[in-house]
Amino acid sequence: MPPQRDLGAYLWDIHEAAEHVTRFVAGKSLDDYRADVLLKSAVERQFEIIGEALSQALRVFPDVAPRVPEARQIIAFRNVLAHAYAFVDDAVVWGVLEQDLPTLRLHVQQLMDEALPEPHS
Repeated sequence: MPPQRDLGAYLWDIHEAAEHVTRFVAGKSLDDYRADVLLKSAVERQFEIIGEALSQALRVFPDVAPRVPEARQIIAFRNVLAHAYAFVDDAVVWGVLEQDLPTLRLHVQQLMDEALPEPHS
């Protein structure tokens, strides 16, 4: 089992991975995604990081679960990418990044804003 980290570290990992996915697919289409093995590999890896960081965060901070809608589905998606790779549907991955990732980013940003103290002026 990995060492325990604070909630902010897990949230940061999720935030950064989501930012990477967003940057990777900027200006791309589903057809571009399907045709580019490097892009697919990069996006899937970042989704694995998101799911694993969320899984570990919820193990240590279970009270966060209600604050991340679809948390269990996000973790399940990570498990499919990691363990059922032969059955990953590119259209499903693309749908997740277009429809679900923006909402996740919003919820993670809200949690980060609450977890990190305001700087003193």
